[in-house]
Amino acid sequence: MFSNDETTDRARNAGMRVGLGQFMQPTPERLRYAKQLGVDDVLLNMYAYDPEYPHMPDGEEPALEGEREWTRENLVELREYIESFGLRLNAIENVPIRFYDDIMLGREGREEQIEHMKNTVCAIGEAGIPHFGYHWMPSGVWRNTTAPLRGGAEGTGFDRASVDDALTHDREYTEAELWENYEYFLEELLPVAEDAGVRMCLHPNDPPVETLGGIPQLFRNFENFRRAMELVPSDNHGLEFCLGCWSEMGADLAMVIDFFGSRDELFYVHFRDVTGAVPSFHEAFVDEGNYDTHEVMGRLREVGFDGMLIPDHVPELEGDTDWSHRGRAHAVGYLQSALEGTSRGEE
Repeated sequence: MFSNDETTDRARNAGMRVGLGQFMQPTPERLRYAKQLGVDDVLLNMYAYDPEYPHMPDGEEPALEGEREWTRENLVELREYIESFGLRLNAIENVPIRFYDDIMLGREGREEQIEHMKNTVCAIGEAGIPHFGYHWMPSGVWRNTTAPLRGGAEGTGFDRASVDDALTHDREYTEAELWENYEYFLEELLPVAEDAGVRMCLHPNDPPVETLGGIPQLFRNFENFRRAMELVPSDNHGLEFCLGCWSEMGADLAMVIDFFGSRDELFYVHFRDVTGAVPSFHEAFVDEGNYDTHEVMGRLREVGFDGMLIPDHVPELEGDTDWSHRGRAHAVGYLQSALEGTSRGEE
């Protein structure tokens, strides 16, 4: 086995490559499947907000236990288990919302939660896991439509006009409150992440609209992401660059990649796409949507990005499993081919 520092260096410095994520349980079957697809890096998503969340298998529970925090011992065991299949655990994406909902909303109990979050970030670093992806979405990801795709496949979608704007929490919150709470979070956690050698990666709000259920959606545009990166400057803070969400924003992806890439703030990438943009869009195959996958891949290479590319949400294909094995195999293969194409372009 490798030391923590060696494991972290290997996971960070393996070059631009396709990984696999969007699962909470690293079962032997899934890990063998990843290896069979030619993948060396995996990401574990510990979202676990709602059993009806459409992008996780029904009823699946996270691999890590803990009501308030995770321990170094459990994380080391998890990393070593994944390594036993010839894979790297490159990132832990998300903690359960109950770990930091009081922090996000500035409620009583946030001081206790922040201490537990510090312990968790320390444990991630001590376990040799280089990336911790997080979001600022107290009420989670929203989807309320589906759309037919080619051949009868199905993609989930969002239509702002169809949203029931009933409050999701105790009251309506202001954007100023959410920013104040977010600054507190960064001021407390980033020094811990720096000491632990963990890079914290911010995910956009999904969908990137102004407010949902009385909760402002801060990370919905370029300006707010720039503010987030400059609020508490740190080399250990960057983007969990979800191309699907930026596509939902209708963003100029070349400009976004050039800006954050030039500042070394693109830590890893979610590769998916949508058709349309807020206030109404639906998810699509990675080879058809708002942007050109090959152009985006080439732009990432041009700015020196050398991290992990994760196929994100995928359409539901004929005869697929709850975890969309067929859809993920298509996405992985397409991205591997696009990546090889950009590599040849450099020769």
